[in-house]
Amino acid sequence: MNTTNPPFDSVNMTRWLAVGSLLGLTLLGLAWELLLAPIRPGGSLLALKVLPLCIPLAGLLKNRMYTYRWVSLLVWLYFTEGVVRAYGDKAPSNYLAMLEVLLCLTLFAACALHVRLRLRHAKAITPLNMETTAP
Repeated sequence: MNTTNPPFDSVNMTRWLAVGSLLGLTLLGLAWELLLAPIRPGGSLLALKVLPLCIPLAGLLKNRMYTYRWVSLLVWLYFTEGVVRAYGDKAPSNYLAMLEVLLCLTLFAACALHVRLRLRHAKAITPLNMETTAP
C-alpha cells in the first residue's frame, strides 16, 4: 500500500529546491567575488552582496509561507545583476553571471510553485475538516 501523499511530496520538493538554489546563489556570490572572478585581485567587498540572502534561509528551513513570498521578490535584484553582468562583463565573469540568472530563475520558480501548492493543498483540506467537525 502506498502511504506517500503526492501533494506533500511536491511541496517538499519545491521547498528543498528553493533552499538549494538559495544556498547555491549564496555560495556562487561568495566564490565569484572572492575567488573565481573578483573585481579586484584578492577579492572585494562586493562579496557582501550575499548577506541579504542569508536572512531568509531560516524562514525557508522553518517552512514559513511569508518567507517564500518575499524571497520571490528579493531574487529579482540578483537576477537583474546577473543579466547586466552577463552582457557587460568578460569571461569568466559573464559565465558566472549566467549561472546566477539560472539560480535566480530556479529560486523564483520553486518559491512561486511552493506557495501555489501549499495554498491549493490547504483549500483541499479545509472542506474535509469542515465536514468532519460539523454537528
